Amino acid sequence: MLLKVGSRELELGGPHLTELRDSNELLHDADALRERLAEDGYLLLRDFHNREQVLKARHAILEKMDKMGKLDRDTLLEEGVMADGSKTIFMGGTNEDLPELLSVLNGEHIMGFFDELLGERSLTYHYKWLRAVGQGDFTGAHYDIVYMGRGTHNLYTVWSPLGDIDYAMGGLAICLDSHHFEELKKSYGSKDSDRDPGIGHYTDDPLAITEKFGGKWATAEYRAGDVLIFGMFLMHCSLANTTNQYRLSVDTRYQSSLEKVDERWSGKKPRGHFK
Repeated sequence: MLLKVGSRELELGGPHLTELRDSNELLHDADALRERLAEDGYLLLRDFHNREQVLKARHAILEKMDKMGKLDRDTLLEEGVMADGSKTIFMGGTNEDLPELLSVLNGEHIMGFFDELLGERSLTYHYKWLRAVGQGDFTGAHYDIVYMGRGTHNLYTVWSPLGDIDYAMGGLAICLDSHHFEELKKSYGSKDSDRDPGIGHYTDDPLAITEKFGGKWATAEYRAGDVLIFGMFLMHCSLANTTNQYRLSVDTRYQSSLEKVDERWSGKKPRGHFK
């Protein structure tokens, strides 16, 4: 099967693309989870969130998008079919108008998980990176550190699909072993997107990374309730959405409450990126 990863078509099971492994068997062993995270650079946890809560949040987001005129009115709301002329929508912010979403992302279950994983009381950034990715679009390969590196580097991204995402809809892909690419971490990974001109995605070509630094790309199909967790120095991108339905997902960040916070992304009115 050929999948559109960034700007390339790669064969799943071929030399450049494999499947992610899940870590559900370790879910109640914090030490084992920390070891797996250090080894693989990521944790794929199936059915981590309550599926019905995620689908309730999805419904609220789609209602908001429908009011914006972004959905095809001749199809079911839950299908999230794009209206003619609609494009990718970024809805980053505190999302206080979506309490159904915040109950998932700020709830006792995920906060308790990070308390255990970090061995300290955790916190989550108030800013949430909510996206509705349209047909043909994808996210280029990057380290998250270049966007949120002014606090602790022991910060974790949780990517949550807000709906079932098959290969055609295009979920997240990660570059295996890229958390060990010391040359890349010291060069690109030392940059700041707000401070350094032109810094953002490293490349749209996934093979530009693996051919220079090694590693291999890995992806999966996802269901509402799954999460993919990784640190600031894991190269990742997304598959292209080849359907006419919006792909809904949200990125959230978690860290120890005892470590420094990147203030661009926290507080009642996070200022986010600035020129």
